[in-house]
Amino acid sequence: MTLDQFQKMYRADPFYAWVGLDSPLMYAAHKAAGGMTSIYRQLGIGCQWVYSTVLVDSLGLSPDQATWSYQVPKLGGEPRTLSLDGRIDLAHIDDAGKRARVNSWLQAAADKVLLARATRKRLKGAVFEVRQGYKSKDSKRQNADISNASNAYANSYLPVLFILSTQIDSDILTRYTTAQWLPLVGSTGGSSTESTYVFCKDVVGYDLAAFFERNSIRIKTELEHVLKTLLEK
Repeated sequence: MTLDQFQKMYRADPFYAWVGLDSPLMYAAHKAAGGMTSIYRQLGIGCQWVYSTVLVDSLGLSPDQATWSYQVPKLGGEPRTLSLDGRIDLAHIDDAGKRARVNSWLQAAADKVLLARATRKRLKGAVFEVRQGYKSKDSKRQNADISNASNAYANSYLPVLFILSTQIDSDILTRYTTAQWLPLVGSTGGSSTESTYVFCKDVVGYDLAAFFERNSIRIKTELEHVLKTLLEK
């Protein structure tokens, strides 16, 4: 892939353009096969922090209410605790208008993933796995997420894949959809059961796209500094 092709693809992705991943330095990092993995990983962690803060501030949740964990038994040892990056539980939302808005979306999301009537009746909210994108075809990661979905439904939560970019492989998307995850992808248009940014604005009540647009120059400056440091090593 040439630099022009790389930049065209990344500039067409709103999130990657906002944070500056369309930089020639990112292209160079990919070509050198060094540094870009940690960039994507740290960007993903930052996305988790941002979304958790959005849930706390916009829906009046506590930090504990905005995250979710569960335990699984381990033969011959202590139970393992696994966690997802976000949670919206209807019972935790004090504001009646916001609670009704989230509940309306939850029913639309249940339609989208074709939930059985009995499962739909038990739903009390949604849990979120936050990613900057999903490029890897790591089957171990996918299997863990499928297990997370099963446990989410067992606890009456709808599992949502919350992706800030448009970067997700179609085969992976199909597998998660088949497991009845609801995938939200980082397009700026579409419905609240399809787009990460439409969901944040219309359901959570925070314009996440506008946040990245406002802070784009600052984020790009930081990323440029990190990339230069990595490439100089």
